[in-house]
Amino acid sequence: MANGTENNSWGGRMRRYARVSGTVGNLAARLAGERYLGIKVERERHATEIKEALGNLRGPLVKVAQMLATIPEALPKEYVQELQQLQANAPPMGWPFVKRRMAAELGPEWRSRFKSFEREAAAAASLGQVHRAVALDGEQLACKLQYPDMQSAVEADLRQLRMFLGLFERYDRAISTREIQKELGARLREELDYELEAKHCALYNDVLADEPTVTVPKVRPELSTGRLLTTDWLQGNPVLDYREADQETRNTLALCLFRAWYVPLYYYGVIHGDPHLGNYSVREDLSLNLLDFGCVRVFPPSFVRGVIDLYHALQDGDEERAMEAYRTWGFKNINRELADVLNVWARFIYQPLLDDNTRPIGETNNGIYGRETAEKVHLELRKVGGVEVPREFVFMDRAALGLGSVFLHLKADINWYRLFNDMIEGFDEKTLRDRQAGVLARHGLTGENPEVALAPIEDLDV
Repeated sequence: MANGTENNSWGGRMRRYARVSGTVGNLAARLAGERYLGIKVERERHATEIKEALGNLRGPLVKVAQMLATIPEALPKEYVQELQQLQANAPPMGWPFVKRRMAAELGPEWRSRFKSFEREAAAAASLGQVHRAVALDGEQLACKLQYPDMQSAVEADLRQLRMFLGLFERYDRAISTREIQKELGARLREELDYELEAKHCALYNDVLADEPTVTVPKVRPELSTGRLLTTDWLQGNPVLDYREADQETRNTLALCLFRAWYVPLYYYGVIHGDPHLGNYSVREDLSLNLLDFGCVRVFPPSFVRGVIDLYHALQDGDEERAMEAYRTWGFKNINRELADVLNVWARFIYQPLLDDNTRPIGETNNGIYGRETAEKVHLELRKVGGVEVPREFVFMDRAALGLGSVFLHLKADINWYRLFNDMIEGFDEKTLRDRQAGVLARHGLTGENPEVALAPIEDLDV
């Protein structure tokens, strides 16, 4: 875990607030003007301003913005379109910073523990940057070094998130985002703990051990700390380099991606919560490297059963089973009217799995996978009084949309129905529960998802 020198300091939080609050406060004034005075907000222009303000930041708010862009109707479409363009590619910190941080983590003689260590970062992301290195035994390494003061950044950015979402909830109460905020907060705080990420990496090495088409890096614990994670360097090419490859190649990559994400879910109740293009790469044999295990979600076996129950309910037109599945997921006050609205979204997500034919995953007319359906659902949710999205839904939905977008890019043409049904055949909740408990225990993980204390949206000074 992070030490006291980079703690959740008042000064750190205040500096963070100052860098973003002006933009959010400006939005508050504009939305109030639109709601009470009839002054129309130029949302496209303001969304661009927000993207530019966030793009100048290094840290979790960029990651949060990207996450929100994948949750249907958490934000108006104008903001989603801009936030989806954010890239976690902030300019890397320079060599003086790297030397200080490495010395803080591994001691003043840290360079003697590597055969070589590249000064220039190979990649810079929202919470840290990656350097290539060579171990004393000659193995190629990836060293992920966390930026300073990230605890303060996370707490400051989570408050900005609550303000941001609170504005839209006052303006439009179709979706309550309280549980979304809790989930994002819990996962972001976990991402600061590289010791936890090391356990997640070992967990995925375990659960994907029998998958020959997926490679997971192995951690070097002697070169890792709570804020430095050193793993094998896995060489690979970006997935999007294969968009113009032949159909067989593109289908092969899609199958690898499908199994990399959903074998852990349906066999162990675990999901990689960040289906970002930078988190996988393609090896020479067209197998897949799966990277970055800071955001891993463990689901109760009952939730996984609910996912499968909803599939069968949609398949059979069983309204009661669908309603019970939504209750299992954590949706509250489910009635037939609300279930009918939620089924519109569910049919969109499940549709490729319900059709026993070779087909693409779907299509999009505006560049955002699922946007047309999400807008329809949002309008209907207003009519039925809104809904509170449960925590467990957030990353399941994000994975489905994220992978669906990649499958669209690859123009994959597969019988998704057979692929999915082969995976869930013989599913048994008790077997999953026993299997999950065993694998979590082996890696010192509890699978618990702690509650996150949040101020009520009504109490926020916006």
